[in-house]
Amino acid sequence: MSNKFVCVYCWLCQKSNHYVAPIVDLGMRLFIGWVFWKSGMTKLEGIDQAIFLFEYEYNVPLLSPDIAAYLALSAELALPVLLWLGLGTRFAAVGLTIMTLIIEIFVYPNTTEHYFWLLILSSLWSRGGGVLSLDYLLARHFGPSQNESVFTYKKA
Repeated sequence: MSNKFVCVYCWLCQKSNHYVAPIVDLGMRLFIGWVFWKSGMTKLEGIDQAIFLFEYEYNVPLLSPDIAAYLALSAELALPVLLWLGLGTRFAAVGLTIMTLIIEIFVYPNTTEHYFWLLILSSLWSRGGGVLSLDYLLARHFGPSQNESVFTYKKA
């Protein structure tokens, strides 16, 4: 009886990984991308106000307010697009993770929302964009074959 239960459980897990996980991966990419995209669009609409906030409210160290505002604007508009396409997903997730950590540490500490963002971004960083991403398509087309590893040494 318990062996049959284990088999059914394993079958359900396999089907979930095949059908549900790609949708969850895509949902995470779309959601977290939208969060940062909205912030970037707000900065773009009022860049002078964004610079003012970086100068007087946000306590971001080592950068001038102008540079910090334009860096944040650039990251918030470029990295979500990469996430939505699933292109360079891990790169984009690491960039947004760094940005979230800076926000959490220097700008708005102890904000529960940031921890949820970090969970989503760490999943994307560790697992990649999933089957419904350009990363996956490119890896299937240009990546190593089933019989070789990325670390396989080829003699010329």
